[in-house]
Amino acid sequence: MAFTAMNASSTGLSALSTSLEVIANNLANTNTDGFKATRVNFQDLLYMEQRQPGIENDIGDISPTGLYVGVGTRVSGTQTDFAQGSAIPTGGPLDVAINGNGFFVVEVEDTWTDGLAYSRAGNFALNAERELVMANQNGRRVVPNITVPYDVPESAIVITDDGQVQISRGAEFEQIGQLELAYFANNAGLQPIGENLYVETIASGEVSAGIPTENGLGNLIQFHLESSNVNPVTELVSLIETQRAFEMNSQALKTADEMLQSVTNLRRF
Repeated sequence: MAFTAMNASSTGLSALSTSLEVIANNLANTNTDGFKATRVNFQDLLYMEQRQPGIENDIGDISPTGLYVGVGTRVSGTQTDFAQGSAIPTGGPLDVAINGNGFFVVEVEDTWTDGLAYSRAGNFALNAERELVMANQNGRRVVPNITVPYDVPESAIVITDDGQVQISRGAEFEQIGQLELAYFANNAGLQPIGENLYVETIASGEVSAGIPTENGLGNLIQFHLESSNVNPVTELVSLIETQRAFEMNSQALKTADEMLQSVTNLRRF
């Protein structure tokens, strides 16, 4: 019946609406440091079985096919692409890019797991206490905490590829802290919470931490930031495909409605 077609089309419209929202978010974050693009995965719904395959008829012949009618689609989940973004030179001494698979660790509210969150965005700044923090809306403190002496300008801060934070005093260098990187068994299982942050979940596995350049965590690159890995061309193509699919599902819904109207009109005679 046309009712099934209407239901299938409506599920398609709903799923494609979610896909559009994800694509729009990717495009909106094209210039967000360390942002990772997300894609939508679809799955078909249950099928109505009207005839099983393999049924034997009166003369012993076996039916090679059955008769199944699907009832639509749904979004099975969103999947984040953690592919490396480009390292963009900025010249800022507190800008650090990760060349590898690790995450910076910062403090968040205790409502999140262990009060810690993880980020690929290395645009750091100093707060009023001269602590190293994320240069975002809430100024999240870096873990382990690193404090720069008041008499040291930002231009005198050196961050090595293995995460040592040093200050130069003339020809001498003094280490004042160590940046650590976190890693997970399944990055796709991390939960995004905004502010370029992710938190641990059961799906991601427990967090492990280490020193940059060790255990495949990657090295740090000072004076650089990791750009968003969103490919605008790919997203625009996906946007057009989503629009066309939405129009086709709308047309299928309209056609099913017209067929039902025709059946209703036949009953009047």
